Amino acid sequence: MQTILNLGDKMAPHAHHKYSVLLPTYNERENLPIITWLLVKAFKENELDFEIIIIDDASPDGTLEVAKQLQREFGEDRIVLRPRAGKLGLGTAYVHGIQNATGDFVFIMDADMSHHPKFIPEFIKKQKERNYDVVTGTRYALGGSVYGWDLRRKLTSRVANFLADTLLTPGVSDLTGSFRLYKKDVLAAMIRATKSKGYVFQMEMMVRARQMNFTIGEVPITFVDRVFGESKLGPSEIVGYLKGMWDIFCDL
Repeated sequence: MQTILNLGDKMAPHAHHKYSVLLPTYNERENLPIITWLLVKAFKENELDFEIIIIDDASPDGTLEVAKQLQREFGEDRIVLRPRAGKLGLGTAYVHGIQNATGDFVFIMDADMSHHPKFIPEFIKKQKERNYDVVTGTRYALGGSVYGWDLRRKLTSRVANFLADTLLTPGVSDLTGSFRLYKKDVLAAMIRATKSKGYVFQMEMMVRARQMNFTIGEVPITFVDRVFGESKLGPSEIVGYLKGMWDIFCDL
């Protein structure tokens, strides 16, 4: 059952927050309209101020043209387009996005429908509980789950998390997840401290958060494999993850 957030809970009188969603995209023309509609619905139902920043890396499938149509539909104040000239990596996409974010809180999530916006109120509720600097979604804590993956993909994710947890001891149950809520200044500080690119970027962000003494809360989420398009996780990304994990371990 979807949570409708009570904005008065544990907030100072007249407190106002704006939430910026960073959506890096590459070949997501089928998924982008759906995830955008669901995001707008979640924020409006909970009477939250928001903007969705789409960072498209020159997708050859026409994702940017779809984004322009969405901007015309929902307005330039809600849909912010910050395209780039090529596929430049996830970390730099967040840097590019945060430079244009006007919210004091920032959500990062995938545009491929793996992360459902219905969990957004839960993230915000958790953040307020102890004024967490970061709230991360977890597939592996009680209440979390994964749908649509075959056994090989599930084992790959579990092993990746186990190895990282053993080597880096970050203190979170889902180190490779990418559905998170940050205080904007905290996200900016962590990005400056993070050296990795690609899939290992998310892992290093949590390691650096602990290293910098930022507080982290967790929210169980249901992760659903993409319906449209192909996964961008291949052998080269797995090798890069293992190498990146070792580099972080040596740098601690």
